[in-house]
Amino acid sequence: MSRTTFFEVEILDAKTKDQLCFLDKVEPHLTIGEIKSLFHKLYPQWYPARQALKLDPRGKSLRDDEVLQSLPVGTTATMYFRDLGPQLGWTMVFLAEYLGPLLAYLLFYFRVPYIYSHSFAFTSSPHPVVTLACACHTIHYIKRLVETIFVHRFSHGTMPLRTIVWNCAYYWGFSAWLAYYINHPLYTPPSYGNLQINYALAVFVMCELGNFSIHLTLNSLKNGSKHRKFPVPTKNPFTWLYFFVSSPNYTYEVGTWVGFSIMTQCVPVALYTLFGFIQMTIWARGKHKAYSREFKDYPALRMAIIPLIL
Repeated sequence: MSRTTFFEVEILDAKTKDQLCFLDKVEPHLTIGEIKSLFHKLYPQWYPARQALKLDPRGKSLRDDEVLQSLPVGTTATMYFRDLGPQLGWTMVFLAEYLGPLLAYLLFYFRVPYIYSHSFAFTSSPHPVVTLACACHTIHYIKRLVETIFVHRFSHGTMPLRTIVWNCAYYWGFSAWLAYYINHPLYTPPSYGNLQINYALAVFVMCELGNFSIHLTLNSLKNGSKHRKFPVPTKNPFTWLYFFVSSPNYTYEVGTWVGFSIMTQCVPVALYTLFGFIQMTIWARGKHKAYSREFKDYPALRMAIIPLIL
């Protein structure tokens, strides 16, 4: 009968190299996440999500699912700890990011005092497209909030509080900027009138439905299967974009804002769409590379975000 070889784990401060703790008789099958829990018992102020453990002070952080005995260490493992700062769960992150734009836009739509001149306080725009734009913007962010609560499945990962502040500033600030100009008393409707508005509305609605369909597909992919699979088209026509791109949710999201830009014919909206497209392209290309690397049978025809182009 073989005897279990226990490990010793020494955890040092990544900056000062001072010893923070020494764990004796650690079972070899423990994961990094479980070691973080042991560390948390000694230092309650550093909960597991706030910890980064590394084998080298300047190296990559170890994943929570990595097993101690599989690491390139001997029976005495030295790890370096770094405090990641206050963290927030992904659900709360997205609720914070999406609730702000929803409320900020409505403040401008209802023209609360001190935004425009006093004579326009609590007045409404004479242009129907302004009300339509408000409805579309509101529906978009209500949809995001509903998806966050009922559709998306998040890991136990977290985001640093300082990053959340920057993200909220981006979403809230841009929404306020868009709303300021769209609801401004001097706003002028699109050049081609109802024809431009109606076509843009059709694009907006189709892309919103497409984005929601992709999120439902991704949700079902994570439900009830232990084996990782890449997403494929289903009977839902909106998912057929999977024939051509790896991240159709981003494709539809960009399409949504393109429709909103055409509908409002507003330069700040177009700039927001451009910045969003750049960021989503980065995310989509990263996901595309990950799929291609992980799955040998991954469809060669697929691009990252734009069919046959990008």
